[in-house]
Amino acid sequence: MRVVILASGSEGNATVFVSRTTQLLVDAGVGPRVLAGMLKAIGLEPRLDAIVITHAHADHVGHAAKLARKCRAPLFASEETSRELGPLSSSIARRTFGPRERFGVGELELRPLPIPHDAAQVSLRISDGSASCGLATDLGEVTAELEEHVAGVDLLLLESNHDEKMLAEGPYAPFLKERIAGAKGHLSNAQAHALLRRLGPRTKTVALLHLSRTNNRPELAREAAEDALRGRGVALHVAPPRGPLVLDAAPREVARGRLDLFD
Repeated sequence: MRVVILASGSEGNATVFVSRTTQLLVDAGVGPRVLAGMLKAIGLEPRLDAIVITHAHADHVGHAAKLARKCRAPLFASEETSRELGPLSSSIARRTFGPRERFGVGELELRPLPIPHDAAQVSLRISDGSASCGLATDLGEVTAELEEHVAGVDLLLLESNHDEKMLAEGPYAPFLKERIAGAKGHLSNAQAHALLRRLGPRTKTVALLHLSRTNNRPELAREAAEDALRGRGVALHVAPPRGPLVLDAAPREVARGRLDLFD
């Protein structure tokens, strides 16, 4: 299974999970033209078998309806997120799932788990039967359930949103600082560090996502994660705001640009 990070950050989030027969988009923070251009650039057809939305914030759902219509792809969301999306065109096939309910898209299996955020939000564990990937962004704290949920994945996509000192001393209004740093906000570099220190031995690739442009720097997020992973032989990547960044769930590989996805 390959994972293609198209966009990561407050301006938009979108990741494509690719198996031999299935192309699944998680979150729709880029439009049809951008998605098609990036997929073509790495040798993939601009098609989607489904779109899964983790939560209803605009940077994750903003282009969902347009992409669903353009790609004729069903739109999956949790029951609460589906309600927050409101009415959709009758041409869009809407599917709902329980926040802890396993479901399938083609040959991919998805296991959601509720995580703490100021909108109904889920982490996802996605598997093609041989490799697995955990995705956890937009959460204010790491729960014991989340640690168990991502234990043993081959590839972990984890939020490392802000540096605590930069956030505290930065330009944001006090209420926004409190929201970001709160239990239903976003993970700091230090919180990501704490989770990464407790990863099991199977995880061989980690990518840091959803970095704040104002309250973080890639080198700070990387430094914290490298310290947590020191001596573990884990490949570490920092996702840029706009990709594509192509990762292999297993074995450990990474590439930018065009590649043979299944050589």
